Amino acid sequence: MASSYSHCTLKLPSKCTLFSTSPKLSPTVLRVSSSSNPSNHHDLHFKSKVDALLDGLKWDDKGLAVAIAQNVDTGDVLMQGFINKEALRKTIYSRKATFYSRSRSTLWTKGETSNNFINVCDIFVDCDRDSVIYAGKPAGPTCHTGEETCYYTSVFESLTEIQSERIKHASSTLYNLESTIEKRKEVISPSDKPSWTKRLLSNKKLLCAKIREEADELCRTLEENEDKSRIVSEMADLFYHAMVLLCKGDVKFEDVLEEVRRRFSQSGVDEKASRKS
Repeated sequence: MASSYSHCTLKLPSKCTLFSTSPKLSPTVLRVSSSSNPSNHHDLHFKSKVDALLDGLKWDDKGLAVAIAQNVDTGDVLMQGFINKEALRKTIYSRKATFYSRSRSTLWTKGETSNNFINVCDIFVDCDRDSVIYAGKPAGPTCHTGEETCYYTSVFESLTEIQSERIKHASSTLYNLESTIEKRKEVISPSDKPSWTKRLLSNKKLLCAKIREEADELCRTLEENEDKSRIVSEMADLFYHAMVLLCKGDVKFEDVLEEVRRRFSQSGVDEKASRKS
């Protein structure tokens, strides 16, 4: 998936913004120079903010801190590594997730050999200021094994000796649902009784009718002042059926979230006007 990162936001303890998701930058919001050696007044101002941020973090006795890479759209944890000041500085300027190798005593950027970069669009510092999150868009599998995330071994499954048909990633509820629906697309023998999901996937008219039905029932919960539990239940039904439609159309929910994120910097009126008629 192609992604554009013309503006990003770095969360600072001092609440000053280094990157902006807004296309209109205030005088205190600075663009990141492609050079790591700022040369003009604004770049020097930005550099001073970066230096203050780095000095304000709590590094251990070896000058390191923990950095966790997280998929900005799915929320899935991709990997964990260590950083020093220069690794974080390089990440801020390059917007590529960069770490510090304790075994080789050198910086390394995820994707420098595989091209599976993690394009960082936000950086968060935790409340103790001794670890950070790189929230970004992976350009490919994160793990060197080819898996989407380095976290694909379930402790509970190992303890109960349950053998999974597929590798189970540390995914959110949403993406576990998407994976389950995707499995239903697999061919089943004629003697097998198709699941409800399978029936929906094989019958577009039935699927669309159910989505319209569930949308109407959700609206009625508001019109008829039903309680929250009814709203939750009807929304879950609509959400599930909409997910089946995405699967039927070979669309990943991550694509939908990426589109939502793209619209953050636009007003609703501007976004609607920009759509192709």
